[in-house]
Amino acid sequence: MKLSDRAQRVEPFYAMEFGDRAAALEREGVHVVKLCLGEPDFGAPPAVRAAMAEAMDGRPLAYTSALGTPELREAISNFYLQRHAVSVDPARIAVTSGASAALLLAVAATIDPGREVVMADPSYPCNRQLVESFGGRVVPVATSPASHFQLTRDLAASAWSDSSAAVMMASPSNPTGTSIPLDEMGRICEFARERGAWRIVDEIYLNLSDHDDHGGSPRSVLSVDSGALVINSFSKYFGMTGWRLGWCVLPETLVESVERLAMNYFLCASTPAQHAALACFSAESLALCEERRLELLARRALVLEELAHMGLSVPVAPNGAFYVYFDVTSTGMDSWEFCERALEEAHVALTPGKDFGQHAGERYVRLSYTASREELLEGLTRLRGFVAR
Repeated sequence: MKLSDRAQRVEPFYAMEFGDRAAALEREGVHVVKLCLGEPDFGAPPAVRAAMAEAMDGRPLAYTSALGTPELREAISNFYLQRHAVSVDPARIAVTSGASAALLLAVAATIDPGREVVMADPSYPCNRQLVESFGGRVVPVATSPASHFQLTRDLAASAWSDSSAAVMMASPSNPTGTSIPLDEMGRICEFARERGAWRIVDEIYLNLSDHDDHGGSPRSVLSVDSGALVINSFSKYFGMTGWRLGWCVLPETLVESVERLAMNYFLCASTPAQHAALACFSAESLALCEERRLELLARRALVLEELAHMGLSVPVAPNGAFYVYFDVTSTGMDSWEFCERALEEAHVALTPGKDFGQHAGERYVRLSYTASREELLEGLTRLRGFVAR
């Protein structure tokens, strides 16, 4: 028997791999500070947990529509209107088994074998694996601190070819926590649209972005490109990583095709999770999530201050998500050695830049500040001692 070529080619997701190694150490009785995964320590809002308990009272939990319950799609549509001042027809919203399923459906619906997808390097590693699984070819564009590790219109144009089918962006980004300015996002989308290409935009960290000087919420790409294919999730802002619930906003031309794909790939997202997620949009839950966003801002400030004291450079300060991308070249180690030794010697789990791309990945390490403040302080204290040694 032979494994598929796809299975043999796929690379590990190193953030998860370092998480597994940390868990193995903990089973041996070692206290590891886990700063490697983008997993908020808050958990789901209480109203959501209560709604899940109610849904699990023994009632039948049948399949929903492949695109999700009408009630949840309507609630997501209202959220876009209230939070981002964008009108989205609920019929264009597909509820998925996490943002991962939304990304898979987006690629399955838009990318044929041999077609190219332009994306930034560094970027979320699973996107590369999804594109290649469907026979597409990733065109990574080397970015730098000058562009905040993000695509610009000119960078995208420099990588474009007659085979380009889509541009994929994430704003804010994993691993850097940096965003694409909205006007620049509009220029990138216009460039791709004029060439008949899809615009796939990951906004799972959008609601964890910094607000503007007047306290205004960040704006969605949909405000500058109503035809973009947008990915989002309940995992990050609402603290529901293990619930595996996300969504995508589809161009009208893709709704029917994505529905058929979703039927065949997943049937539907979790029924009780969909029922419980309606409570995310209560005034109580939204106020709590905003309090948590502010707590993450305080943790970010703490991390940036401590890394500066250690002499570890952060070329671009993040303005969203919950990641800091720092340079370890001053230590004389590459990022892989730094992360391995930090785990083995200081019992702090981080993620090497190798996970996110080939360009300069050996220089950078991603730190996720989603651990509690007490745990974060402990991890930073251990790192300070490790770097000093």
